Amino acid sequence: MSNFDDNKHVRVYKDRVIVKRLFRYLKPHLPKFIVAIILTIMIVFIELLPAIVEGQIIGLLNVDLNEPAKSDELLIKIANYCITNFNWSLKDFKLYGSMIMVGAFVLVTLITAVINYVSRMMLQKIGQRIVTDLRQDLFEHIEKLSIGQINSTPVGKLVTRVTSDVNAISELFTNVFINLAKFILTIVFVYVMMIIISPILTLYVSIIMPILAVTSFIFNKVSRSQYRKVRGCVSNVNAFLSENLSGMKITQIFNQEEKKFKEFKDKNDELRLNSIKEVLIFGVFRPFIYVLYVICQIIVLYFGFGIIEQGKLSIANYVTFYRYTGNLFNPIQQLADQFNLLQSAFASSERVLAILDTAPQIVDAEDAVEIDHFEGKIEFDHVWFAYNDENWILQDVSFTIQPKQTVAFVGATGAGKTTILALIVRNYEIQKGEIRIDGIPVNKIKIESLRKHVGQMLQDVFLFSGTIKSNITLKDDRFTDEEVMEAAKYVNADKLINRLDGKLEYKVYERGVNFSSGERQLLSFARTIIHKPNIIILDEATANIDTETEVLIQDSLEKMMNVGTMLIVAHRLSTVQHADVIIVLNKGKIMESGTHQELLAKKGLYHNLYELQYKHME
Repeated sequence: MSNFDDNKHVRVYKDRVIVKRLFRYLKPHLPKFIVAIILTIMIVFIELLPAIVEGQIIGLLNVDLNEPAKSDELLIKIANYCITNFNWSLKDFKLYGSMIMVGAFVLVTLITAVINYVSRMMLQKIGQRIVTDLRQDLFEHIEKLSIGQINSTPVGKLVTRVTSDVNAISELFTNVFINLAKFILTIVFVYVMMIIISPILTLYVSIIMPILAVTSFIFNKVSRSQYRKVRGCVSNVNAFLSENLSGMKITQIFNQEEKKFKEFKDKNDELRLNSIKEVLIFGVFRPFIYVLYVICQIIVLYFGFGIIEQGKLSIANYVTFYRYTGNLFNPIQQLADQFNLLQSAFASSERVLAILDTAPQIVDAEDAVEIDHFEGKIEFDHVWFAYNDENWILQDVSFTIQPKQTVAFVGATGAGKTTILALIVRNYEIQKGEIRIDGIPVNKIKIESLRKHVGQMLQDVFLFSGTIKSNITLKDDRFTDEEVMEAAKYVNADKLINRLDGKLEYKVYERGVNFSSGERQLLSFARTIIHKPNIIILDEATANIDTETEVLIQDSLEKMMNVGTMLIVAHRLSTVQHADVIIVLNKGKIMESGTHQELLAKKGLYHNLYELQYKHME
């Protein structure tokens, strides 16, 4: 998971790779996107007209029939035609001509606004659909990752990828791509018009273009690196907040507020400093572009009047050319903003693609089979397992559990009890040996099918925000209220539910904080039973509960032993003494196995554990 968790080693993608990967999300909306581009091209053409209109207005006001060399030839011809055929004076020609031009200017402005609105609405809708698709794919992919992969990454970082990073990517489709196209087209069209109006003056202006190109290249390189750092810092802050807000109770109990505040301040300061660097990079680039724009204006003013005096450029065309220098540099300055968003979006894209490119460690084999029902025979055949390299948690473990048997695993912390249960449902993959259910290797059974028939009840019960019913059924509409209450009654959770206002519709807060540990455990039992598993796993399910609730749970356990094969991990030996077989583990190896009485008679490790608990209880 380090390929997307470690901010210092974020996978780097080339720009063309990012665009190609993201294009897949644009493809279904390509026709509308093309229409939006066409509308944008229309806007570019239309936005060039006001400069021409302004030039013509100035040209109209400066038409001098006595000095035609300094006036636009076309305006001179039109003026003579109007004076001859309509008996207009030169003053009338200037007045009516100006009114027509002003009307044309207003019309062009209105048309531009309408087209721009339609184009923007189309792009926003496309962008939101793309964001929705990308976010769904990202969440679906995270669901496919193994427990080990997810556990190795702070939740806050994953949340950042699915939320803010995806939002940054949406800017590519709603603004950046279309604006880049618009501004580049504007620059090209304006440059062509400037050449048509005055090639000599355009040549003078072109002197600063190499400087502009080099500056933009440097900005692109430096800003991308800085944006990666900023996105990494945002991710770190979110991860810290997610963890520490969830654990605020512990922080307050142990008076660690000041320490945690300092830790947050350090991460927040790191984000602030990197954000300032990001702003400084952008703050240098845009003013520099503005300086180049001012130099361009000076060039046009200095050389332009000389060309007019030589009679090689009319005042109307000069005004249009001068306006075009603004039209040329305005999109160049806007490109700086777009580069800003582009680098942010590409940095976020790298982080999102890194997750999508992280292959799940546990997947279905090509020949994996679907299972409709388990009889419940479980075999461990010389199983070796390590979470990291060869630090073996299980060492050459072999045992067989017969259908409908209740088998308990006991031993000291770290002996490998919970690991055995996790391997059965393929939360992790073993390095050596084989695990079989009903004679079929678990890696040859489809994961969904395997976990569907194995009910798990863990020590740390997780309840989702919602209602009691939604937590028991996991929002599966197939179950009726009667079925839910039947399952609850089977595990003695009905008494809890019936005394609550709203019963099954009683509101459950995040993580079930409005219930005790024992109450949460009873609800988890009901959640397991209603899905009718063939194999039941209980991992420390009776730990940290009060005596009264333990009595209810013990009664529930006796009932559930009739459901199917049951595997129990518990430190309380009173919970497991009625098991058909008890397997004693120590440092990843099986030391003893047998019934409660058989193991006590052996006077071995189990006897020692029992004596320790018995003396502790006395």
